[in-house]
Amino acid sequence: MSAFTSEFLFYALLFLCLLLAVGLSVAAWRRPNRQRLVLRLVAGLVAAAALWLIAYPPTRAVPGSRQQAILLMPGYQPDSLQAVLRQLGEGTQLWRYGAAPTPDTPTLHSLVALREQLPHLRQLHVLGRGLPSDAAVVTDSLHLIRHGSAATTGFRSAQWPRQLALGKELQVNGSFVAAGDKTPVWVGLSAAGKTRDSVQLKGGRGAFRLRYAPKATGLAEYELWVRRGMQLVAHEPVPVEVTTVSPLRVLLLTTTPGFEFNFLKNYLGTQQHRVALRTQVSKGLTQTAFLNQPTHNLSRLTPALLARYDVVVADNGTLTSLASAEAQAVRVAVQNQGVGLLLLAEPGALPRALPGRAAFSLLPRPTGADLPQPVRWPNAPSSLAAPLAAELRLQSGSAALATDARQRPVVGVARVGLGHVVVSTLAATYPWQLQTTAAAGYAAFWSRLLAAAARPAPATAQWQVVETWPRPHQPTTLRLESTTLPTAPPIVTTAQQPAVRLPLQQDTRLPEWATGQFWPATAGWHQVQGPGTTRQWFYVFAPTAWQAAEPEAYLASTTVATDNLPPATTRQPWPVGWFVALFVLAAGTLWLEEKL
Repeated sequence: MSAFTSEFLFYALLFLCLLLAVGLSVAAWRRPNRQRLVLRLVAGLVAAAALWLIAYPPTRAVPGSRQQAILLMPGYQPDSLQAVLRQLGEGTQLWRYGAAPTPDTPTLHSLVALREQLPHLRQLHVLGRGLPSDAAVVTDSLHLIRHGSAATTGFRSAQWPRQLALGKELQVNGSFVAAGDKTPVWVGLSAAGKTRDSVQLKGGRGAFRLRYAPKATGLAEYELWVRRGMQLVAHEPVPVEVTTVSPLRVLLLTTTPGFEFNFLKNYLGTQQHRVALRTQVSKGLTQTAFLNQPTHNLSRLTPALLARYDVVVADNGTLTSLASAEAQAVRVAVQNQGVGLLLLAEPGALPRALPGRAAFSLLPRPTGADLPQPVRWPNAPSSLAAPLAAELRLQSGSAALATDARQRPVVGVARVGLGHVVVSTLAATYPWQLQTTAAAGYAAFWSRLLAAAARPAPATAQWQVVETWPRPHQPTTLRLESTTLPTAPPIVTTAQQPAVRLPLQQDTRLPEWATGQFWPATAGWHQVQGPGTTRQWFYVFAPTAWQAAEPEAYLASTTVATDNLPPATTRQPWPVGWFVALFVLAAGTLWLEEKL
């Protein structure tokens, strides 16, 4: 409302009230019946005055500070609000975050906007669940104080990848606290109605790690639960988008037929990778096999042939027997085109045609190495063992991908130009596929080696949800990482609400970042579409989910919060109800007196 409109309404209402007072007084004075004249005059003046006070009530001084305010988040308790108001003063300003407008409390959508609107504000008392999404932005100038009890039973923290490629292992890491109870509890992860992994917390609290390998692609909503005996103590959703694995183009080169390359070819083919195998049967005679791709000439390693593949897996004999032109083609493909090279080492020196040869060295295998040796790497799914062809030593610029029981490297990787070179000293891994308990280890081992060696995938647009726990009716910040800003706004869709366009703002410091705010109306899966064919799902948690895991960085006691601010008063209008009652009383008196 403009200043002109407000001023016009002020004088218009003042004129009407004065006209009403004069009219009622004149009518009472001219009435032939002079009884109760004073009563009618007083009632008429009171009715006109009450009507004016309803529109413009007088103010009064009440305890409260302009330097403090109260923010009501979803799930706040009225008793807690009354307690804070008794301490801060009933004149303290109230705001409601991310909700529909209400007649009694103004709505707030951004702390930054509140800070600009009220520059004198120093402390903001937060009641309810969670914190505003932009809380971290204003902490340097605005002290946020959460009110509530920290002694609650639930998951204090939880982390897991919200997007996972099929074949990868899902890991859920977190901590649980049972307030006031040290009875042992079981924490478990359920999928498709069955418990997939569980661990016992003997003290009723502590950290945990649960694992599960998804079996199918799509949108999954697993469940994290806590039980004490047969009693369900807590349960929370664990949403994960299981994506398909981008197929790799793998070229296998060996000089002798054997189980290792044949098993690897078949395994990669079942995983939908595009595989070609060239086996040197004898001098001048080769045998080839192709899976998931058309056949083509593999007789010579040319730049055009190597450009078709992401990884080349070879043995010592293949690299040693390469012609100079082929060795040069391999070196250029690794250094300039990012093609990965994975060498299955054999006893003896490394081939001279190996790019980045100086990053590795082989020593004769130690005594007893012909027996299977333990193979370890971070988060290895099972206990694995394999014989070693030689002892691997890593030089500066290389790193271990797998080690033995003494933390000595058995597989190493080094960056060479734009590509990577991996050297493995494991003589045979195919027996793992023949063992039921080690089959998952075989898949994890080769996935790790191929991922380390493969040609880097081209950069694509990716979306990221900034908030850890997106909620309905609260702002959710979506960040796009792309080399170009989309020409048309992306769209956010869900089955429960119409599609919403998402305006983006480019980051001035990081031009490849662009952010937009989306207000979800319901919980569940949402999809952001764009730019181009980019599609990504994200999950909005229900208001009751993961309440104990909300950030507690600003949790403080009420007494500490108000000690450093002096007591103050603020002015508030008198309740309008008093003046409405006064108007009804005066109007009723005029009506009743007329009937007497």
